[in-house]
This record gives sequence, structure tokens and C-alpha cells, in this order.
Amino acid sequence: MDKKVKNILQYGGWIAVAAVLLYFSFRGVNWKDFGAALRECRWGFVVLSMLLGAAAFWLRALRWRMQLLPLDASTSRVTTWNAVNVCTLTNYVLPRVGEVVRCGYVVKHSGRDGDGKRLVTFDKALGTVVADRVWDGLSLLAVTLLIFGFLWNRFGTFLTENLFPGLADKGHLWWILALAALVAGGLVYLCWRLRDRQGFWGSVWGWIRGAYDGMVSCLHMRHGWLFLLYTVLLWVLYWLMSATILWALQGIDPASVSPELAEALAKIEGLGMTDALLLMFAGAVSSLIPVPGGFGAFHGAVALTLSSVYGVPFAAGLIFATLSHESQVLTGILCGAESYIHETFFRR
Repeated sequence: MDKKVKNILQYGGWIAVAAVLLYFSFRGVNWKDFGAALRECRWGFVVLSMLLGAAAFWLRALRWRMQLLPLDASTSRVTTWNAVNVCTLTNYVLPRVGEVVRCGYVVKHSGRDGDGKRLVTFDKALGTVVADRVWDGLSLLAVTLLIFGFLWNRFGTFLTENLFPGLADKGHLWWILALAALVAGGLVYLCWRLRDRQGFWGSVWGWIRGAYDGMVSCLHMRHGWLFLLYTVLLWVLYWLMSATILWALQGIDPASVSPELAEALAKIEGLGMTDALLLMFAGAVSSLIPVPGGFGAFHGAVALTLSSVYGVPFAAGLIFATLSHESQVLTGILCGAESYIHETFFRR
């Protein structure tokens, strides 16, 4: 099959998946209540969430620049800022293609050596992006451990009763996690022993080695501690973005909406920062489904979390999910448009 046709079918398939997810998520929504909640929420907090989202883009650009500086010391903050924004905008339409565009943009604006060759080649840029994603994965793993450690009382009952009935005791979970870590360590050792063989084991070891190199890359930077600080601050911003949307909905006057919606919002009223962390985690995990812009996957995952863990009706959870997702999509569009205008009309 022609590669172009294959790509079209692939992207078309994921767009179809997003459409199906959106349909099944929103098919039971009371649009009158939905519109009332959007009208009555505190939009100042929604705007604050968008500003935090823009700040997250900036932090991501600064962190990525630190990985590029050893390759090209002339890499500017504007270059990485524009590249991150264009990447985000592209991914809204074509999942995972944004990373390719992001690398191409940096290569285009890279300096040249004495022979006139680009200092940052595409493969080197791609390596830094892979390392960037490795750190995102490690950060998500750290958030997962925090949630298991500090939020078990919130969602442990849901897991033990619905997903893993055998985990009635929290201690059982730690034994399972320890066993999983032991198995993972054994697989890594096996891949290392078989690393010189062609085929599956060699490929897996290559991926593990690349992930490890990306993980320790900050140790070879001039200010590796700053890279780690950017990483922590980035996820704190994601956390605050989730919390601000909770605050936006917690300010709705019950008298201004229907009794059914008021009852649902009352359950959201009692949620706090720890709960915002769990909702942020649910949204982050949904990004593993490569649908355009996370449409459908994010809405379903977050609304399901609110419904399953906190007893918030699914339709009311969709209000939170929609405000969270669409406000950040708008942020990405605005930042992407700003970068496009800057690149087209002002950058030389």
C-alpha cells in the first residue's frame, strides 16, 4: 500500500475514533443544563487556567532548549517557543506529527558549522524530543506513585470493588507493585543479555537504552538542576490548571441552575487540590490514545473518573472535562497563531 494512502487511512481512522468517543460521551447530555453551567461558572478562573497553560508551553520550551544548547549554543528561547506551539497546533489535527514539525522547525533555524552544515540535524533534534517524552513518562510515573500513596482513601474503594477485587488491603497492592518491578527488572536484564541479537530483543534494548540516555541527559547539562526544576514546575502548572477549573465550577449559584445540576455540582463543591491531582492524572493518561487533540478520549476519561470515584453524574463531569479541554485547546490555538504570525511577518 502506498505510504501516503496508508497515512491518510491511519489519521482518518483516529479521527473516526475521536468522533465515536465524543458521540458516546455526549449522547446523554442535557444541553440546557450544560449551557447553564457554562454561563454561570466563574470565567475568571477559566482564563487563569489558560494563562497557566501558556506558561506551561513556555516552560516546556525552556526545558527543551536546555537539551538543544549542547548541540547549538545559538538556539534561542523564541525558536523553541515557536516550535512547541507549532507542534501543539499540528497535533490538534494530526496526532504525533507535531513532533516531526517541531524538529524540522528547530533544524531550519539552527546555526551552521564551518562547513556550512546545520549544527542541529533532524536526527539529533528527534533524539532530544524522545528524551523530552521520556521525562514526561517518568513524571507521569511519579504522579502515579503520589496518587497511590496519598489518594488511596479517595479512589481505592473504586479499584478494589470494580477493577481488582483482590486488593481489599492496600498492602496487597504494594506486593503486586513490587512483583511488577521485579518482573520488569528481569525483562530489562534479559534484553541486555540478548542485546547483540537482531530482531525483537535488540530493538527493545535499543529503546530501553534510548530511554535511559534521555533520563540521564540532564546530568550532563551545565545546569541539570534547572532542568529538573522546570520539569517539576511544569507538572505543578498542569495540576493548577485542573484545580482552577474546579474552582470555576465551585462558584456556581445553585439557584441559577436546575435542581438536578445543582445536586451534581454540590459533589464537585467538596473537591480540593488532591482531587485535582487525580483529575490531572486521568487527563494525562488519556493522551496515550492518539486521537487528534485528545478529543473524546480526554472527555471520557475525566468524566468517568469523576463519576466512578466521586459519584458525580457523568454528564456533570463532562462540563468539567469540556471546560478543561477546550480552554487549553483555545490556548494552544492562540499560542500557535502567535508563533505563526511571528514566524511569517516578523522573523528574519
